[in-house]
Amino acid sequence: MSRAPQNSKKDAPIEVAMPDIVRFIRQLGHDLRNHLNAAELQAAYLAEIVKDPEASDEIKRLRATISQVGASLQSVTVALGQPRLMPMEYGVADFVADLRQKLATEYPSEAIEWDIQVGDASIEIDPQALQPALIELFANAFRHDRGEGPILVEARTENDQFVFVLREPKRNFDRSTENWGREPLRTITQGHYGLGLHRSRVILEAHQGQLSTRYDKGTSSLITKITLPLSNKRA
Repeated sequence: MSRAPQNSKKDAPIEVAMPDIVRFIRQLGHDLRNHLNAAELQAAYLAEIVKDPEASDEIKRLRATISQVGASLQSVTVALGQPRLMPMEYGVADFVADLRQKLATEYPSEAIEWDIQVGDASIEIDPQALQPALIELFANAFRHDRGEGPILVEARTENDQFVFVLREPKRNFDRSTENWGREPLRTITQGHYGLGLHRSRVILEAHQGQLSTRYDKGTSSLITKITLPLSNKRA
């Protein structure tokens, strides 16, 4: 009896287009949120009728858990969707200052050294979208294979562009950076689904910006460079 060849279509992995995956996750998230909303209504009703203090505390914890699950589902569907921007004129110096303040608040123990040379240039951006996109780059640097030493940041303007360079200390880095931020769902850990860098790239490109990453063996640094077009106006 002859055997089917090892590379037959039967043994080939199933490939699903990314738009189909996005539609599936959106629909699944919508369906699950409907169930969570029903559970939240039931928990709210129980909170009204239960008088025992210990039971009331348990109901509060239950409602907090339901809320957290709903927020997690929402974050995944948002990360996979296309950003809807509301651009406005923003001074580059102001944007960098706001970013520094936000990072200092969210990551007070992390060492970041800044070199800022931006003058009075301005950019047309949606700061509510762009700031989280850049913060995700820092969060990713803090979370994965962090080397010794501070993260170095350079912000400057040149050739009608805002240039933002982040240098992360990393040793023994052997990953390819060719498709950096273009491979969602590839690296999955508890609470993280490989969507952060992908979302940052999508937001940057929606602003007509570019993101590139390379590893410098000489300095043991992962270097991420972002460019955004400057506005024709002045801040």
